[in-house]
Amino acid sequence: QVQLVESGGGLVQPGGSLRLSCAASGSIFSIHAMGWYRQAPGKQRELVAVIISGGNTNYADSVKGRFTISRDNAKNTVYLQMNSLKPEDTAVYYCNCQMRSSWYRPVSDYWGQGTQVTVSS
Repeated sequence: QVQLVESGGGLVQPGGSLRLSCAASGSIFSIHAMGWYRQAPGKQRELVAVIISGGNTNYADSVKGRFTISRDNAKNTVYLQMNSLKPEDTAVYYCNCQMRSSWYRPVSDYWGQGTQVTVSS
């Protein structure tokens, strides 16, 4: 079993900052990538940021220069530092992990339960 536990969401005013965390635990053989997606009401889930095992990162154009993704490999934890938040960043943020749970299993997607981020004055 693999679990992803997220924390750090909440209510923040426009221009403010939040830091999301996601810790993976359980049967983990190797992690290929960890990232964050978000889904606003009435919209499809979209990629926010991803960091792969070699350290390369990729961001949605809408968050470049404002959000920073990082990872602590020793703790199997990924972080998302969100600065200069805007009302349009309001969404449920989901942690995603692409990993192998055993050496003989293929890379699979695992998801966290989601954490609400609301940007409002």
